[in-house]
Amino acid sequence: MNTPGPEHFIFIPGILLIGIVIGYIMGARAARTEIERRRRRARE
Repeated sequence: MNTPGPEHFIFIPGILLIGIVIGYIMGARAARTEIERRRRRARE
């Protein structure tokens, strides 16, 4: 059985962090647009 090399311990957490950052940015943008949409609806 072949064990993973030391680069896996850098690569895999790096990819996870990139995914977390992208998800946070997209979620924050979606939340911002939802809040703005609710504000517009409340004004009407």
